[in-house]
Amino acid sequence: MKHLLSAKHIYLGATGLAVLSALSGCQNSSTNEEPKETQSQGWENKFIVVEQLSNGKYVVVEETPTQGESRAIIRSKDENGTVHERVMTQAEMKELADNEYKKMNEGKSELNSEPKSEGMGLGGTILAAAGGALLGNMIGNALMNNSNVRQHQDMSNRSAYHQTHKTPVHPSPTSSSSAPKKSFFGGSSSGASHSNSFSSHFGG
Repeated sequence: MKHLLSAKHIYLGATGLAVLSALSGCQNSSTNEEPKETQSQGWENKFIVVEQLSNGKYVVVEETPTQGESRAIIRSKDENGTVHERVMTQAEMKELADNEYKKMNEGKSELNSEPKSEGMGLGGTILAAAGGALLGNMIGNALMNNSNVRQHQDMSNRSAYHQTHKTPVHPSPTSSSSAPKKSFFGGSSSGASHSNSFSSHFGG
């Protein structure tokens, strides 16, 4: 009988250790995941309303963080003055932002130079308003550290949210040129190929 009890106790002890080990593993796993969750909150997804001006350029008229995917409403008027709206999904926004960021790397984007008037192409508008959320923290930080981009944001974002969160712009004493901006944005974005049909349709 003593041998049976000893064996039973040993069995229960081993089982208890296995349970404790499993629980400890779960706790360690959740602890390891916390930094990732914290990092993902660095750039909030955005819901924005983008309006087309009479000159064909676009401005942001509403902007707010959202818990769901980023999305946008694109608002325009036809020749009769009728307002048309369509919803742009996060995938479509990301495609436009990615294409515009590639133009910046090549020095071919309007974001490479100081703004000359209010409004931008649709791609530049989307990239400036939600680049960090769509393309990641590294690109978002690079955009925020670029004085030309921030000036375009201030010229083309009329939303109350932007006005209360915008960062003061400190222009460089030297004149801007495409070459320094190109080298600043030297990192390439995602290697996925994209169709240009959407951006060409909206004039981005």
